[in-house]
Amino acid sequence: MAGRCFPVVYAEAVESTAAFYELLGFVRHVQLPPEGEAGYVGLRRDDGELAVVASQWPQDQFGMQFGTAPRFEMFVYVDDVDGTVERLRLAGTDILRQAEDMPWGERVGYVLDPDGNPVAVAAPST
Repeated sequence: MAGRCFPVVYAEAVESTAAFYELLGFVRHVQLPPEGEAGYVGLRRDDGELAVVASQWPQDQFGMQFGTAPRFEMFVYVDDVDGTVERLRLAGTDILRQAEDMPWGERVGYVLDPDGNPVAVAAPST
């Protein structure tokens, strides 16, 4: 357990943000409270994890104001970059940059999560 770590994403609407990451293959493994509107959702995808928590958390816990977007950038590796970007577009996700081959040997497209943070959808170039 000591080697485990994961980012905590602050979200205006926990359910919408969790649902976005579920479209990228993350699976919900915990929700608090267990019934009703979620204030916290823990998600897993293979060996990766992330949590989504209500945006008032930093104020409630640390006396810090929730910042403006972007607050982070996430890289998510998938099998089919172009297909995933298109599926996200059809689901209403804003596309920042269509998929393209990068000089470092990956194909990468950029989308926005529901809170305005850039998410790179990536795979090795073929």
